[in-house]
Amino acid sequence: MTESIDAVTQELDDGFAARHAELAHGYGGSGDPDDPALVQAMQMVLHIPKADPPPRSALLEAAAAAAVALCLDPRVGPEEEWEQRYLAWKRSRIRKVARRARGAQWLAANEVDGVTVDVGGAQARALVPGPVGDIDPRIRKLQIGGTDLEHDDPGPADPELPVLWVNSTLGMTVGKAAAQVGHASMLLAGALPVEQAFAWSLRGFRCAVRDASPQRWPGLCERVRQGTATAVRDAGFTEVAPGSITVIAEPPGGAPPR
Repeated sequence: MTESIDAVTQELDDGFAARHAELAHGYGGSGDPDDPALVQAMQMVLHIPKADPPPRSALLEAAAAAAVALCLDPRVGPEEEWEQRYLAWKRSRIRKVARRARGAQWLAANEVDGVTVDVGGAQARALVPGPVGDIDPRIRKLQIGGTDLEHDDPGPADPELPVLWVNSTLGMTVGKAAAQVGHASMLLAGALPVEQAFAWSLRGFRCAVRDASPQRWPGLCERVRQGTATAVRDAGFTEVAPGSITVIAEPPGGAPPR
């Protein structure tokens, strides 16, 4: 994030500031509705072609960027077209569901309201949230599980990008990890001062996703305790135990969140 804070502040508008304030306010609190069909979820679609699948880390980076990009998109702002659907989800118990698509399925998914991010050819789309009982048929038929990607080693992260460290000891599938890095990017954006969050938006919310080794993990947890990194603690609905720390997000350059 090389832009000076003064230059960023000059470009920052009230709309972004309002959307960031909503995100920074946190989410959850109202719990789940009595009717399970009304439970709110953000559907995330991962483009995983059969013949030439993307690197796992790049796909997770695209998923993380797509999730936060949707949360700060102008269309979720006050009196905009996605506002009510977004707020109904954000102010309930947050859930994300990752699905895979290829070929015509992927093209159809891009016709549903949402935001797509491409990272070096790896593509993910975050869809405007809604009740799980009213998922668009083009999305409902997409498979949730059954496809995973091998772990890769993309090398050192760009020091100017946030790093989302995935807890490698949990053995999460790519779909579960996509949901978790999506949580992490949201939490990090809300924790950053609005000027820094806006500067991040100018870079398309690009981030680095890396697997944290067991040796690195304690140091990252210490940063969370010190307030210089942000942790995702999972509710334990799928794959991992409740309260597990799945991802720790470090701001760019080691700058602490507010």
